[in-house]
Amino acid sequence: MRLSVVVLLCLLVSVTVAAPAAPLFKRGTVTIVQADRRVVLDVEVADTPQARAQGLMHRTSLADNAGMLFIFEEAQRLSFWMKNTFIPLSIAFIDPHWRINDIQDMDPPQPGGDIPIYVSRHPAKYALEVNQCFFRRHGFTVGARVVYRPAAAVRGRDAGGRGSALIKGCTAGP
Repeated sequence: MRLSVVVLLCLLVSVTVAAPAAPLFKRGTVTIVQADRRVVLDVEVADTPQARAQGLMHRTSLADNAGMLFIFEEAQRLSFWMKNTFIPLSIAFIDPHWRINDIQDMDPPQPGGDIPIYVSRHPAKYALEVNQCFFRRHGFTVGARVVYRPAAAVRGRDAGGRGSALIKGCTAGP
């Protein structure tokens, strides 16, 4: 009986002292600049294999000023799919010098249908997912410059899914 009490107390102490698990995604901001256009996004950062595999899966919305930045160790042709992703997205593939070198629209797969794979046309070290048509709506094209600032430099910004409607079709303009 005494041994069980001691074991129980040790378990309780270890549970209360244990540090909370680290969040899956880091946070920061991304600024996209091209000619006289400039937009700042709050981003979640997927820079580990686990975070990159999770991505935006199981989300039902993404704020208009939010996105997910994927960071890879080296430039390569990147492949993305929309498994368990319910939000139509656009993806910008970004070279090691932080220039967009490809933009593609990605649609959620149809129930029971094949899951398409979206492959970058050129080697990229980074990828930025945003609501579909974001780049077109803001007039950003291949060649736009991207600036990333980690949350430590941003302090207090939140990139969570602060609601936005799913966008059906694109409209040009700001």
